Amino acid sequence: MNITDKIMTHIEDHIAFVTLNRPDVHNAFDADMIAMLHDSYQSLSGNDDVIAIVLRGNGKSFSAGADLHWMKESIDFSEAQNEDDAVKLAKMLRSIYNCPKATIACIQGAAMGGGMGLAACHDIVIAQDTAIFALSEVKLGLIPATIAPYVIRAIGARHAKRFAQTGERFAAAKAYDIGLVHEVAANAKDMDEKLQTLIKTLRQNGMNAMRESKQLVSDYAYAPLDDDTLQDSARRIAKIRTTDEAQTRLKKFLEKK
Repeated sequence: MNITDKIMTHIEDHIAFVTLNRPDVHNAFDADMIAMLHDSYQSLSGNDDVIAIVLRGNGKSFSAGADLHWMKESIDFSEAQNEDDAVKLAKMLRSIYNCPKATIACIQGAAMGGGMGLAACHDIVIAQDTAIFALSEVKLGLIPATIAPYVIRAIGARHAKRFAQTGERFAAAKAYDIGLVHEVAANAKDMDEKLQTLIKTLRQNGMNAMRESKQLVSDYAYAPLDDDTLQDSARRIAKIRTTDEAQTRLKKFLEKK
């Protein structure tokens, strides 16, 4: 296990576990944590032994968003300094969203502002039924700018418009209804059981096929249904059918039949 004061990372049987480790401040971001998260996901993205990445928060909360001390420092920043600071956060979020591995976020307690953005960046989200979400930036006269691209993709523009303007808190059941959360767990034990079931399912799949399937969704989410998309989709399936992974799995499947 690689342990820093703010991030813990370890790999167990091809699954990488990344833990936010600032429980005393509800795992709020600061510049160090942002840099560490970015580096962790960048490194794990290139690790061929890793099937999936699981992000968790140590303590009562997943993440309360921006750290208060970090925010205080930014009050005296110039616009250029603020932009430089925000770019680092934006790059961290993008490194998670674009990670070629399956990414899973497990949410307990608060997932506020940037914490909700972190959840939106992950492919799959499991939340305890007591988890609370909010785009709380407007309460401080701010906007959820860097997380907006991922939140909008996760919950759609209609819901994003509401919560970005109201800043209201909502529960895991609502997060499930609007598409932010995929599974709601009754408690910590149930969340871990749901996680283990999901991991078991992922282990049964081809790593290359999962990576290419994830890229397929990212590329086609807003693509027009034209001849170029048709041709590209045909090219992709033809290419992957000839890979060793697909050939081995197809032959095994057909032999069973």
